[in-house]
Amino acid sequence: MDLGLNEQQELLKNAAREFLENECPESHVREMEEDERGYSPVLWGQMAEQGWQGLLIPEQYGGVGFDFLDLTVLLEEIGRALVPGPYMSTVLGGAVPIIEGGSEDQKKEFLPKIASGELIFTLALTEPSARFDEQGVQCAATVSGNDVTLNGTKLFVSDANVADYMVVAARTGKGVTLAIVAKDQPGVTVTSIQTIARDKQCEVVLKDAKGQLLGAEGAGWAILEPVIQKYTVAEAAYLVGLAQMDFEIAVDYAKERVQFGRPIGSFQAIQHKCADMVTDVDGSRFITYKAAWCIASGQPAADTQMAVNMAKAWTSESTRRVVAHGQQIHGGIGFTKDYKIQLFYRRQKRAELAFGDADHHRELVAQQLGI
Repeated sequence: MDLGLNEQQELLKNAAREFLENECPESHVREMEEDERGYSPVLWGQMAEQGWQGLLIPEQYGGVGFDFLDLTVLLEEIGRALVPGPYMSTVLGGAVPIIEGGSEDQKKEFLPKIASGELIFTLALTEPSARFDEQGVQCAATVSGNDVTLNGTKLFVSDANVADYMVVAARTGKGVTLAIVAKDQPGVTVTSIQTIARDKQCEVVLKDAKGQLLGAEGAGWAILEPVIQKYTVAEAAYLVGLAQMDFEIAVDYAKERVQFGRPIGSFQAIQHKCADMVTDVDGSRFITYKAAWCIASGQPAADTQMAVNMAKAWTSESTRRVVAHGQQIHGGIGFTKDYKIQLFYRRQKRAELAFGDADHHRELVAQQLGI
């Protein structure tokens, strides 16, 4: 296993960092917190021109045709810049399920429009039960041919407020079934939820909402398993980038902030916090890229699942330590909204909880250990 970036990935990383430093500064992140949509259509279009929405989509459907490890490199840069908007919702929650389980007609209909930035997707998975497993899907569905009718409530659906379509997980008599549902129809009600990260999480209520079947009836969970794996590692990669930037900001501050006549970085307590931060960041990057490599290289299913669970368990807690140290190094100013460091603290909490926190994934690791 070689975790060094290849030439293509280095180019992607460097180009993404330069682009985001110019087009997604702190001021843009703050502006989107106050924007009802939560994203800029201009930036969204620029990202599409870079090929980002189509990174995983095969070339025959208008995409770039890169693999999941390449996407992980990009997601780390997206986390570093705290890019607001429906990127992960669309790519991981829309394109990946269609690639995994869509018919040829569905791939031809949706994937080119996702790659071009024309369509925004999201995944409607979780419900009031707050479970991430198959038993957590209780939204009711009836299937007639290729048509699906849905009734139920979905919670914490990212970017549903701006999505054109949702991939909805529901249950029929044959098991979990997926449907592609247009958001703008009478049977769909979307309500925004206030969160600490000021991101766009929504409650979605479905009342006789209509959709088209994605995959076979009852085969939804088999499609979702690789989707959830990739989405989980994507959140871990976002956390790695976020924590890296938080660490860099904290170290710079420790070098510049003078207290008692000398830089605070000269005090042992601050030095040890910075040492712990870099250790956690590098450890998080290693374990995340190992999980991404397992997915991209098609390692055995059991090994891949273990790597995914370990990565999310570790990064959820290690990056929480990083952002906590970052605020403590800044002292009281680190907790004010006027200062940049709090942006990373709040967004870490969102990604930490997405697709299961550390306790959830530790339990899954324990199950795979047979204990």
